Amino acid sequence: MADPQPTLPSPASGYGARFRAWSRRRALSPTGNTGDTIFRAALFLCALLLLLLAMAMIVAMAANAKLSIHQFGFGFLTSRSWNPIKNEFGALPFIYGTVMSSLIALVIAVPLSLGVAIFLVEQSPRKMSRPIAFLVELLAAIPSVVYGLWGIFVLAPFLREHVEPTLARWFGWLPFFQGTITGIDLFTAGIILAIMITPIISAVVRDVLAAVPVSQREAALALGATRWETTRIVLANAASGIAGAIILGLGRAIGETMAVTMVIGNRPEIAASLFKPSYTIASVIANEFTEATGDLYLNALIELGLILFLVTFIVNGIAKVLVWSVTRKTSGMARAT
Repeated sequence: MADPQPTLPSPASGYGARFRAWSRRRALSPTGNTGDTIFRAALFLCALLLLLLAMAMIVAMAANAKLSIHQFGFGFLTSRSWNPIKNEFGALPFIYGTVMSSLIALVIAVPLSLGVAIFLVEQSPRKMSRPIAFLVELLAAIPSVVYGLWGIFVLAPFLREHVEPTLARWFGWLPFFQGTITGIDLFTAGIILAIMITPIISAVVRDVLAAVPVSQREAALALGATRWETTRIVLANAASGIAGAIILGLGRAIGETMAVTMVIGNRPEIAASLFKPSYTIASVIANEFTEATGDLYLNALIELGLILFLVTFIVNGIAKVLVWSVTRKTSGMARAT
């Protein structure tokens, strides 16, 4: 009598289970390796934690500002009155001071930053560009309170004695340069912000220009372009990255606190003259948070912080997207060449 044939394992029962387990690992990691899967999951949790932290900050500030939001509604953004004694709170003077000081800083800092970055990447010898780039990055690391002290004792007197009288004499017919000159005003705050954000914009623009493929410069020169025309071509290819650098500098200017608080005058008013004292959102929070004894007063300050946080979050997000787009574009062109 012949022995019975051995029973083979069913493919659906053995190999199917292995395939399903491998598919799950593959979904978590492209390599399907267990170690890579754990590593990718850990990195995902870290990224998710940062996202949850940002969302938690927004939710916490909104919860602590609900009294002000319920009391004033949208009128909080349009009201010009800020009187803690009468429980009258409006954010418009602080929004105006924040926007105007940041715009002054951008008007001054952007041309200087572009000039520094173009010189370091396109014109400067390597032996000179490295120490200059180091000094530029060093300026970006100076604490803001140091800038504020320098602004009070050096910048403000210099502007009061030499710059602002000249502007008033030549451009006094404009409403921007009228009024009493004190040196502690919106114009001084814009100048010190410009000095603070110039190193940041310069460093980012330098990296963006350096990322443009050398083949583009060589092609332009081979076709007979001058150095200036070649630089214009490089700037056109790096336009998105330059815009991202400018927006990053704008985000720094919007959120700056100590240096601006020391030189802006800290007066909640809206005036066309740049020689008038003003106030920013960050400054009023730093100055009055410890004095806020009433619940509505404290909630109004927290709502100001929520507005500032959302504006800074959006500005930095736009900057990151622009820098990412120009980096992807230049890397793709480099692979094509």
